Amino acid sequence: MTDFHFCLEREIPSLRRYARALTRNSTVGDDLVQETLARAIEKQHLWKPGTDMRAWLFAIMHNQYVNQVRRAVRDAANVEVEGCPQTLIATTDPTALRQLRELEHALGELREEQRQVVLLVGLEGMSYDETAAILNVPVGTVRSRLSRGRETLRQLMNIEDERPSRTPERYPCAAPLAA
Repeated sequence: MTDFHFCLEREIPSLRRYARALTRNSTVGDDLVQETLARAIEKQHLWKPGTDMRAWLFAIMHNQYVNQVRRAVRDAANVEVEGCPQTLIATTDPTALRQLRELEHALGELREEQRQVVLLVGLEGMSYDETAAILNVPVGTVRSRLSRGRETLRQLMNIEDERPSRTPERYPCAAPLAA
């Protein structure tokens, strides 16, 4: 097995996780991974050893996904995903399962471009620069989409914003405002 194939194989779990979360359907997600891997093998001569294979594969996957969406719009094909079971992980803790289902539903409610950024940064742990390169957008766009996406998720899941407030109790040196 070549270094290319070894590195490719190592990234399959991450590709599957992202594809399934992105498409919200395990079968469609697995098909997307297969198309991505086939494309990567076909175009392996374009990959430069020493560069980030993960980012390269995610860029291929993103392009494959965009092509699928465009094709579906052009063909006016609608895929019914409501009837498909959608699970992230199996657990015996009913609270955790409920929270995962709520998160999955909330992610589905996000605008597509926000969901992509939230999944790449939050789920896959990619940097803003890597995410920007994969999505072919400026880093500032990644930051704003991520910020708006996180805020929308907080609202959809009824989570209070946990950023520290600037109160005199937290900042004892701050002078109280005059009444």
